[in-house]
Amino acid sequence: MFYGILAAIVAAIVGLDQWTKALTVAHVPLHEDLDSVLGIFHITHTENSGAIWGILQGQTWLFVVVMVLFLAVLAVLIWRKWLTKKFEWVCLAMIAGGGIGNMIDRIAYGKVTDMIEFDFVKFPVFNVADCFITVGCFALMIYILFFDREIKQKESPEEQTPPEE
Repeated sequence: MFYGILAAIVAAIVGLDQWTKALTVAHVPLHEDLDSVLGIFHITHTENSGAIWGILQGQTWLFVVVMVLFLAVLAVLIWRKWLTKKFEWVCLAMIAGGGIGNMIDRIAYGKVTDMIEFDFVKFPVFNVADCFITVGCFALMIYILFFDREIKQKESPEEQTPPEE
């Protein structure tokens, strides 16, 4: 059942990402922008064949290979049942959904449509998939660094090494 929920999360992220990209392409001319939304961001239609800040331009197949490898690792994690915490799985589903959304664009068009540009800070234009990848990665790192460690220590205090004197 839980894997079905994860698949639904991935599908919803991919669908939302593709929908927002289609709306942008249909209604905002390339390199044009719409008015600011609440003074936080505005919609700017750009295309990017690389990664953030334009690095690795034109390396479509590198991004596709990395995504396929990531999905293969996820398949092994699912098959071996190596991850047991639902929060970790939700974070990985967010990363996978965003990655698949961008991979669809890379394979179909050789580039990714970006549309969200902050008004209050100079930052590259990004898309919905990028948001989910970033939030999923950040949440997973915070969880592993700060919360998972405490849980493991509480579960097995005999495995803790005493402080050196």
